[in-house]
Amino acid sequence: MTLKELKKKKWFGIATNMYVLVLTTFAIWMIFFDTNSLFIHNELKGQIEDLEKQKEYLKNEISKDRKIIEKLKNPEELEKFAREHYYLKKKNEEIYLIEYADSLKNNEHE
Repeated sequence: MTLKELKKKKWFGIATNMYVLVLTTFAIWMIFFDTNSLFIHNELKGQIEDLEKQKEYLKNEISKDRKIIEKLKNPEELEKFAREHYYLKKKNEEIYLIEYADSLKNNEHE
């Protein structure tokens, strides 16, 4: 195909139009090379979604902690919590930790 025959084609006239060339160059630049490109935009959108999930999780954890704090305002509950989690005891008191056989097997595999 010669250049003269190529120039007679309709698509060649459209493709070589200055506006089409500028628009195509602009679109390629914005999609691939710009600092606000489509790829970076999608990556940032994914990060925002992850942060929203983390925010929701942390809000739930805060509400759980607030419930525990309210519960620990009662002296009896505070004593129960200290005994269960920190193995605290009163004077002249002995503590026995009972481990069941199935819990020992789980610890060996970990």
